[in-house]
Order: sequence, then C-alpha cells, then structure tokens
Amino acid sequence: MNRTMLRAKLHRATVTEADLHYEGSCGIDEDLLDAADMREYEKIELYNVNNGERFSTYIIKAARGSGAISLNGAAARKAHVGDLLIICTYAPMTEAEAADHKPKVVLLGDANRINEVKKL
Repeated sequence: MNRTMLRAKLHRATVTEADLHYEGSCGIDEDLLDAADMREYEKIELYNVNNGERFSTYIIKAARGSGAISLNGAAARKAHVGDLLIICTYAPMTEAEAADHKPKVVLLGDANRINEVKKL
C-alpha cells in the first residue's frame, strides 16, 4: 500500500500578482523552488490563510530573487494580492519510505524572503 505524504511546503507565501487572463498556473520565484525542492510544472495544492480557499494548479518559474508568487487564470479568483498562502506538494510513498520521510518546509517572511528551511 502507498500513502500520499507531504513532500514540501512553502509556508506563508504572500501573493504578489493575480492575472485572471493568463493561461493558468502559479508563478514561484526560482529561489523558493530550489529551497523547497519543487519543480516547474509540478502539481501543487494551495491553501489561502486569509479566506480558507483550497485549490490546485501547477508551478511555473518566476524570476530568481523576485519574491514573486503569482496566481494566474482561474487560480487568480481564489486569492488577492497580499493574501498569505501555504503551497504544498505531495508524493506517493511506500510504508517503508513514509516511515523515515521528513518533508521540507520553507518558512517565508516579508517579501517572500526565506526565514528558515527545515525538515519536520
């Protein structure tokens, strides 16, 4: 049996842009992707701290060092600029893999700068 486990999380990311007329996705600063070991086109689940919305989309790269978190297309209706998000990836794991797994958590501060990277 496999379990779906939290793999990585960007915690308290601030939405910097929302573009309803873009094709879709979530742009994330490449520095944040590297810190969380997330990849372009990877599926993500997003949780809006401000309004409780929960939704999914995929990642596109935003400029390195920009601090950008942009919601595009339909996702732009789920949050406003300035809202705080929790952005997560999950992965299927065997019981043995899950037993030793520790997700990577990137805690963000002002302007989406990294405050801390840790394993839970």
